[in-house]
Amino acid sequence: MAARDDEVTLRLVWPQWQGAGTSSVRELASEFPFDAARRGYAVGAAVLAAILPSHDGPVAVAPVAMGDDGLDLRDGIGTPASEYPGFHAMAVAALTGHGDREVLELLPATVDPGRVALAGLHAWAEDDIGNVAEWGIRAFAPDDLRDGTRPLLEWLAATGCTKLAVHFDVDTVDSNEIVLGLGAEPDGLTSAQVRRIVSDLGAAGDVVGLTIAEFFPRQVMHLQRMLAGFPLL
Repeated sequence: MAARDDEVTLRLVWPQWQGAGTSSVRELASEFPFDAARRGYAVGAAVLAAILPSHDGPVAVAPVAMGDDGLDLRDGIGTPASEYPGFHAMAVAALTGHGDREVLELLPATVDPGRVALAGLHAWAEDDIGNVAEWGIRAFAPDDLRDGTRPLLEWLAATGCTKLAVHFDVDTVDSNEIVLGLGAEPDGLTSAQVRRIVSDLGAAGDVVGLTIAEFFPRQVMHLQRMLAGFPLL
């Protein structure tokens, strides 16, 4: 994540992995032992930190524990009615003022749902998708943005917002091109379309925050397992 305060941009490396749903991890990353698979997002954060362009500003790494303490499910996740087990998919609910009361009490503020757009949405849990329209969140399917970013830019202009926070889930990219996330979701945006959309947003407003999330580096994790126990390591 990168966030700018006037002339200083903070790069925050947050290897958060506990929010991944256990049933999703077991189903979608069954080639790994469960304990390794559920920590895959932490590996993804380390890889991103290594490959991102050099950074002149401050860098901070959130001290995320890698043990099993605090992993017990309590009072459900996200919205009380949801059957989805992973908090990583409930961040928008929390940020717009919905979801678990104790989580909301930890937030310094929430965001008006009318100022949130989901671009490239092409897979969802049926018991949650209704919340998007009900709360007033705008959703753009990949087909809405294939030929241009104009629908999203028109929505942005109508909100009156000039400061933008962009959250890039890598699994919005079409898995027929490349699988970057935990699951393979076909018919998403192409990588070229993602680059164009983000570039157009940067031209239309002042991007003050950028998050890259959901990266699940399978090849790196396979190599990590292979090297375990090697001498001198």
